Amino acid sequence: MKKGKAYYCFCTEEELSARREAAAQRGETFKYDKHCLHLSSEEVQRRLDAGEPYVIRQNVPESGEASFDDAIYGHIAVDCSDLDDMILIKADGMPTYNFANVIDDHTMGITHVMRGNEYLASTPKYNLLYDAFGWEKPTYIHMTPIMRDASHKLSKRDGDAYFEDYINKGYLKEAIVNYVALLGWNPGDDREFFTMDELIGAFSVDGMSKSPAIFDVNKLTWMNAEYIRRMTPEAFTAQAMPYYEKAGIDTGRTDVLCRILQPRVETFAQIPEIVDFLSKLPDYDAELFTNKKSKTNPDVAREVLDMVIPLLESLPDWEETTVHDALMGLAAEKGLKNGTLLWPVRIALAGKQVTPGGAIEIALLLGREESMKRLRAGREKLA
Repeated sequence: MKKGKAYYCFCTEEELSARREAAAQRGETFKYDKHCLHLSSEEVQRRLDAGEPYVIRQNVPESGEASFDDAIYGHIAVDCSDLDDMILIKADGMPTYNFANVIDDHTMGITHVMRGNEYLASTPKYNLLYDAFGWEKPTYIHMTPIMRDASHKLSKRDGDAYFEDYINKGYLKEAIVNYVALLGWNPGDDREFFTMDELIGAFSVDGMSKSPAIFDVNKLTWMNAEYIRRMTPEAFTAQAMPYYEKAGIDTGRTDVLCRILQPRVETFAQIPEIVDFLSKLPDYDAELFTNKKSKTNPDVAREVLDMVIPLLESLPDWEETTVHDALMGLAAEKGLKNGTLLWPVRIALAGKQVTPGGAIEIALLLGREESMKRLRAGREKLA
């Protein structure tokens, strides 16, 4: 204020509205006309003593340029005559965001300001404030926005998810970070997968783009699936356990669950729906026993189950090798293709046409008692 870099403004909203309307009638863009800048110090003090409402405005030079260098966009220069005298302190005594932003950055020792490129137009005003205070300006890095499509930014208001939302949807944080890092930045080679240490080593502002990046959920999902495929069985199981519990399934055979699910799921949140048949047998139609490729129909399925049920009942244990050898041995003995025998067994066990894993894996996951119960129910459905 003492340097003349800011000033009191007593203009009322009604007065400003009238000037704004007059400018519109002239076909001009309204800009504050520095009306109160020219008040004498005595007049300002009289109004202050009278308790008149006021704001404090920045006194932007009427000529010359306000400029800065951006790490991505290079040198940016704006004609001061195009800048408005923005309000620094509002009528209620509170600072505006633009003013508080500069104060906060300086007092916190911020050396590099990284923000969206929508603030490019505001930065010259910020630098005038730095000059007015005699403070060192930060290095600016204005980044392109991440867009939902060519015309719309990502917006929570429009239903676009936050980082936490994707975590809750079963995406891996490493996959999300990896994917987002590649939006608006090019590592300079064809690599797509990075650990955090590799991202830190490869990152350079020079690789950042001036063009907006499109957030493609399908690409993120693909990358997440790739991350899942690369997990160790132990890591996969640890990540999947909450989803097994949500599905209400027995986790006694996590080795089998990992084997059938890790190559198939794209996000962990898909697991409960994929394995829902393990907790409760769906109400299915007997027509599911018909499959042209496996050469089965209800009649064939009836014959198969009549052979399979007593065979499995007689097994000494319910281990994978035992169940596998029994079923494959029966198919060979009866001259049946493996699919012809296994299709009816899987349908009876799962009640679904498409399942992760085959009949043997499902039988192991269900256990002997539940498997035999479902096989008998399937046979009754075919009676």
